[in-house]
Amino acid sequence: MKELLKIVETLRKKCPWDRKQTLNKIKPLFINEVYELVDKINKKDFPGIEEELGDLLLLIVFATQLLKEKKESNFNKVLKKLKKKIIYRHPHVFKGKKVKNVDEVLKNWENLKKKEGKESIVDGIPKILPALHYAEVIQDRVKRVGFDWQNKEDVLAKVEEEFLELKEAIKRNKRTEVENEIGDILFSLVNLSRHFNFSAEEVLKKACGRFIKRFKKLEKEFQKLNKDLKNASLAEMDEIWEKVKENKKNH
Repeated sequence: MKELLKIVETLRKKCPWDRKQTLNKIKPLFINEVYELVDKINKKDFPGIEEELGDLLLLIVFATQLLKEKKESNFNKVLKKLKKKIIYRHPHVFKGKKVKNVDEVLKNWENLKKKEGKESIVDGIPKILPALHYAEVIQDRVKRVGFDWQNKEDVLAKVEEEFLELKEAIKRNKRTEVENEIGDILFSLVNLSRHFNFSAEEVLKKACGRFIKRFKKLEKEFQKLNKDLKNASLAEMDEIWEKVKENKKNH
């Protein structure tokens, strides 16, 4: 670790690109690297995971070097604070506190965070998160204090209720109401997905993947007919689309 810290310090002194970097400038790099890591995890690409973890670690060390130069912090202070937080938030591991299950662990976690100054259980959730994941995190947080549906049927009923409210908003032709109701439906669908232990982000990503595959097959079918999609009617495209979907189900 000392060697890596020294390498990064040298980069800041001798590399023109690295010298120009600031905390604000490297923010997008953090986001990109995390997504690249998640992509490798999804693909079960273990050499790739190893490489992306290294890239992420490099950014972390680089950020601590920037803090060090500003005399705001340094790598050792970051580690010290992390160590203290881990021990403090895991009294059932390091302090002999008794817990019966995971739910008790999470409740203790939230109680400790409140003592740290967070007034609400939903404080501290980064708004920069992708919207579906943001909704998921919010729902997970409030679940810890029992604010959650008890079964999937109740969640499904809520989704159906939100659809009815959307229909009413559309009838009233109120744009703001329609927007709000669409948002409520999405939030409820994330909740339904969570109750089935699915990641809403992954569910939608897979749906996008299926759509892309089917659309490419649609394009190929029209090529076989020597027809241009641009000149096709929606009815023609829909007919082929349904055939593509049916073929997918039969294979």
